[in-house]
Amino acid sequence: MMSTLSLRIPVVFAGLMGAIGVALAATAAHTPDAARLHTASSMLLFHACAVIGAVLLVHQGLVRRRLGLTAAYGFVLAGILFGGDLVSLQYADHGLFPMAAPTGGTLFIVCWLMLAVAALVPDRTPRA
Repeated sequence: MMSTLSLRIPVVFAGLMGAIGVALAATAAHTPDAARLHTASSMLLFHACAVIGAVLLVHQGLVRRRLGLTAAYGFVLAGILFGGDLVSLQYADHGLFPMAAPTGGTLFIVCWLMLAVAALVPDRTPRA
C-alpha cells in the first residue's frame, strides 16, 4: 500500500508555495519596480498547482510513482531556487548564489518532462 505521508508532504509544500505566491503577488502590486516579485509569484503559484496535480496523478496510478513524486519534489526545489533568488535580488540586491534562478528554471523544465515520461511508463503493479 502506498504511503500517504509520501503524498501529503509535497502537498504541504504546495500549500506553502501557494501562500507565498499570493503574498508576493500582493507585495508586487503595491511595490514600485517589483517585476521580479511578480515573476516569482507566478512561478510559485503555477507550480504549486503542478505539485498537487503530480501527487494526484501518482495517487490515481496514472503515472509511475517514483518519477511522479520526484517531479513533484523537483517542482518544490525549483520554486525555492527560482523564487528565492528573485526575492533575494529584489530585497538584498544579490541572488542566493550564482545561477540559482536559471538552475530553478531548468529544473522546472526537467520536472515537466519527467512527469511526461512518468505518464508514458506507468507502474506495473495494479491498484487495489
